This record gives sequence, C-alpha cells and structure tokens, in this order.
Amino acid sequence: MDINDVKLITENILQLIKENRDYLLDLDSQFGDGDLGISMVQGFSRVKDYLGTSEEKDLGKLFFKMGMTFNESAPSSLGTIISFWLLGIGGSLKGKENADKNDMKIALENGISKLKERANSKENEKTILDSLSPATKAFERNTDEEKTVLEILKEASDAASNGSEATKNMLPVHGRAAYHGEKTIGHVDGGSYVGKLIFEGIYNYYKEKYGN
Repeated sequence: MDINDVKLITENILQLIKENRDYLLDLDSQFGDGDLGISMVQGFSRVKDYLGTSEEKDLGKLFFKMGMTFNESAPSSLGTIISFWLLGIGGSLKGKENADKNDMKIALENGISKLKERANSKENEKTILDSLSPATKAFERNTDEEKTVLEILKEASDAASNGSEATKNMLPVHGRAAYHGEKTIGHVDGGSYVGKLIFEGIYNYYKEKYGN
C-alpha cells in the first residue's frame, strides 16, 4: 500500500458513504443527532480533496494529516473518533512509503489501541469499534498464513459487516444513544455501519486492483 492506493481506497469509501448517506441519516435520527450521513460525507470528501493535492509519500505523515483533516471537517463525535483511529494508524507507518500486509496489520492494531485510549471505549458498547475491531482481528489471524491481502481483506470486510449487524443486540454506553437504553435493541449502530463501509471500500479497491 502506497499513497496512490490510499487515494483510491478513500475514493471507494467516499462513494459508499455517499450511496448510504440517507441510510446513515436514518440510523442516526433514531437515537442520535441525525447528521451522521452529512458529517461522514463531509469528512471523507475533505480527506479525498487533501489526498488529491498532497505530494507526501511518508504514509505516517499522510495518515496524520488525514486524521487532522477528518476531525476538522466532520463535525460530530464519530468524526473525532475516526480521526483518533487514523492518527493511530499513522503512528505505525512513520517513515514508510509502502506498507505490506504485516505493516497494515500492525497499523490497524495501533489504530484500535489509539481509538480505545482516546475515546475511552471498548468492544460491545454499540460503537464503530464493533466493526473496526473484528476486521482488525481478521488481519491478526491471517497475516502469518499464506493468504493474499485480497483474501485477508475479504475476511476483514465480512467481519466488519457481521460486527455491525451484531450491534443490534447491544446496549449503548456512550453518547445520546445511551439515554435510550433498551429502546435501541434491534437497531444497528450508525457508527458501526460506517466502519463496515470503510472496510467494504478497502476490499472493493483491492478486488478491482487484482481483477477478482
């Protein structure tokens, strides 16, 4: 993975976010602020714009700037949380212009650690972690095996999707949704669905890249 891959991955994610904008708005309007689809389109659009003009080749510096850009342009708690994740990923990629699947695994692990630390959250609290964390664990399980990045990303994407779906049965701990308690049972968490779309976008890009 190099800067060109990051640019095209971001475009894929943005496309999915735009396609699901209204669904995200609907999810968020039930128990949140109701602006999730708008803020996520803004965040990923601004990151795409930044990447379109950046000549930075150091992936660590690139992800750091992506995180700062996302935080500035996505006015929501999830925008800040995703920025923590991006900053954590960048912390593991300093000095690298290319990242192999082991580098990606370590970076994703660091992204999860940074998110947990800064957001004071953990799995099974009906948040984006419930999709990002299972996807990261798919990397942890498969990186040392003879699986390709595409095969690992397929498992990661499926894990993120299943993780998001599982939030239907969770009670929220954070934010406005926590006030609704058991009323949220049966409803997918909007943040977790964004995490699902992120990994779906990453997988879609590599599927196109390798022609499968």
